[in-house]
Amino acid sequence: MNKRRKKVAVSACLLGCPCRYDGKSMTSPKVLELLRDCTLVPVCPEVMGGLATPRMPIEIVKGRAVNKKNEDVTAAFDQGSQSALDLVLEEGCDAAILMQRSPSCGCGKIYDGTFSGRLIEGDGWFTRLLKEKGIPTIASDLFNEEGLSPFGDDHSD
Repeated sequence: MNKRRKKVAVSACLLGCPCRYDGKSMTSPKVLELLRDCTLVPVCPEVMGGLATPRMPIEIVKGRAVNKKNEDVTAAFDQGSQSALDLVLEEGCDAAILMQRSPSCGCGKIYDGTFSGRLIEGDGWFTRLLKEKGIPTIASDLFNEEGLSPFGDDHSD
């Protein structure tokens, strides 16, 4: 009996795409290992929303996505997060591994909106949409360092 390969949405920067705000990637060898058993679907909601790479740091301030020059980029976050969600749903992703602390992909902790480096509990723009749709999410640091599965179990089941 053939089982369908699980599909995992992954922040594109974790797969080596230089799409972070600083123009770099954060390639995760552990995430890449999932290719043995899973199909990985790269997403970068910020780029999908039309934001340039590199770009000024962005944080969530009073329910808006704002860059360090206090320019509101909420429309780009809305558009990119919706486009990324549409792709995740179209691909039938079972879970998502997301870049920790990102204003779009942060999962559990994000920066506090003061551009001081202080973290608070919360989720990024895109992560909130995934959770609203019931798609399991995990921050990349929990996956990489603590070995937690995006499925809440052994990903090879």
